[in-house]
Amino acid sequence: MIDARTAAEEAFRQESGRALAGLIRVLGDFDLAEDAVQDAFVAALEHWPRDGIPDNPGAWITTTARRRAIDRLRRARVLSEKRAILQAEADAEARLTPGRPTPDEIEAHGVIPDDRLRLIFTCCHPALPPEGRVALTLRTLGGLQTEEIARAFLVPEVTMAQRLVRAKRKIRSANIPFRVPPDELLPERLSSVLSVLYLVFNEGYLASGSGAAIRHDLSAEGIRLGRLLLDLMPDEPEVIGLLALMLLHDARRTARIGRDGALVVLEEQDRTAWDQALIAEGSELLERAASMRRPGPYQLQAAIAAVHDGAASAEATDWPHIVSLYDRLRELSPSPVIDLNRAAALAMARGPEAGLREIDRLDADGRLAGYHLLHAARADLLRRADRPDEAAAAYRRALSGTVNPAEVAYLERRLAECLAGA
Repeated sequence: MIDARTAAEEAFRQESGRALAGLIRVLGDFDLAEDAVQDAFVAALEHWPRDGIPDNPGAWITTTARRRAIDRLRRARVLSEKRAILQAEADAEARLTPGRPTPDEIEAHGVIPDDRLRLIFTCCHPALPPEGRVALTLRTLGGLQTEEIARAFLVPEVTMAQRLVRAKRKIRSANIPFRVPPDELLPERLSSVLSVLYLVFNEGYLASGSGAAIRHDLSAEGIRLGRLLLDLMPDEPEVIGLLALMLLHDARRTARIGRDGALVVLEEQDRTAWDQALIAEGSELLERAASMRRPGPYQLQAAIAAVHDGAASAEATDWPHIVSLYDRLRELSPSPVIDLNRAAALAMARGPEAGLREIDRLDADGRLAGYHLLHAARADLLRRADRPDEAAAAYRRALSGTVNPAEVAYLERRLAECLAGA
């Protein structure tokens, strides 16, 4: 039976984004909203071991966060009208299905009245510095810690903390509205919004922290918001491409972690465990996007995922086609991470030495300094090239850069194999 602390942590992971987005909508204050949600989590840790786990833990977190916000406002003796709004929402929470808009909300806010989608568009306002938009949304909506976001962006934690503070300060000083913008303003924020959704999904697909190896709540949230965004912008091929990409990746989720808790790399996965319904839906969406003849980075990444998902085995994969797709992707969206992925595909198409040459060039230019996946990829290719001593050194470097338990287990296993064969 699940213990109270574990239940509280799970409810907080799943519900904090929704609770926070709802509070920010009313309060217009990120810090106050974050404090209230954290108060609710502390309250759960205090009450649930004594009183038992509530029937609906997520709703308990949301309602308690609103009431703690009311308490904070009452102590400050300010914003009586916002206290009234929060009190009405807290009182109504028990009568509502969590996350489902009421008819009045739909009437007031349009067909997509989702606080989390509003939060994304608020955080992606063009008045905010580009480097702060995605980070702030990951911190608030995804519940990621500053350290985890810094790791995702390959920057020091203190640098990321400063970006977050500046972004929140700018929203407050510029009085940026908490809303999905009108149609004519949607395109200018689309790139940042898509980046946010994909990073939320990726954090769930392979978490950067030391807790759960995979956070299904985050990957499911990325997909859910992708569907909402598609409803909002049905004729935007990159929105379609991103949703296709997430579905095609998510189809492999259950095959990615072995019984021993270690990561199972793509070539070793049990392909009969892949979700064929998600593959079919993702493929159909990709065809729909391609028919619009406006290719973009997410469509190309989805096309790469579709080639993988359609292959009966790693050996049967059309690796030259994947390399050519990465070549097109590099033209549209140059990135050292894309170069790294291309190098791995090149190794499968032409042999490990071809991939190693590309990875060595990437390592030398320093753009991926400290990126553990570069060292993991290099280690795997050195192992394939029967260079166990060098592979072991690369596996050690990769291990120093990750705390994800599934990655650690995989890398330690490979390291042991290299040491045994040296």
